[in-house]
Amino acid sequence: MNQSAPIRVMVVDDDPMVITGIRGILQAADGIDVVGSATSGEDAVEAAALHYPDVVLMDIRMPGIGGIEATQRLLNSVRPPKVVSLTSMSGDDHLFRALEAGAAGYLLKDIGPVDLAVAVRKVHAGEPILAPQSMRQVIAKVTSNTDQRLQREAVALLAGLTDRERQIAELVAEGLSNQEIAEETFMSLATVKTHLNRINIKLDTNNRVRIATMVVRARGH
Repeated sequence: MNQSAPIRVMVVDDDPMVITGIRGILQAADGIDVVGSATSGEDAVEAAALHYPDVVLMDIRMPGIGGIEATQRLLNSVRPPKVVSLTSMSGDDHLFRALEAGAAGYLLKDIGPVDLAVAVRKVHAGEPILAPQSMRQVIAKVTSNTDQRLQREAVALLAGLTDRERQIAELVAEGLSNQEIAEETFMSLATVKTHLNRINIKLDTNNRVRIATMVVRARGH
């Protein structure tokens, strides 16, 4: 029997029907507990301070400060959760901004029940929920106008990584998952996660999209 604490999830969307649907799906999944919800970015920040969720499913397009600003505020909080962007379209320009702001990945709102629960578990465990082709699309978008200053900053930060950390950062930029990186480098999954934590600290990043963006910026393309 699994004795670990359930994953605490909060759902944020300006459509109450979406919240009801996602809540129903996740409450039926093992090891997941929906601890709160909100219908605006402002309410999401307040609710997170009360419920301390592990994972927040955040709608991007909402009135008020919106999902992008709310994501930034949550990630700068005392106890930041993993934030996953909810979107109706994979090519949404707002999605790119949300990922650059620190979202750990994205989910389409028409995702199936089983896949939704799997995605929540993966992001909670530090795994990406962003397909390699989507990763490349996002990186191309956010680095399309990289100037020399940003390139120099990226090069300087990457210079602070060890050879092994730089190797892992490069593999992240190629879109590999933690498990794939472990297999590629002949390391345990736990060791890969430890290296990723150190990389995030050294690069002042908080997810693999930002790590990958830094690597690509340092290349100058």
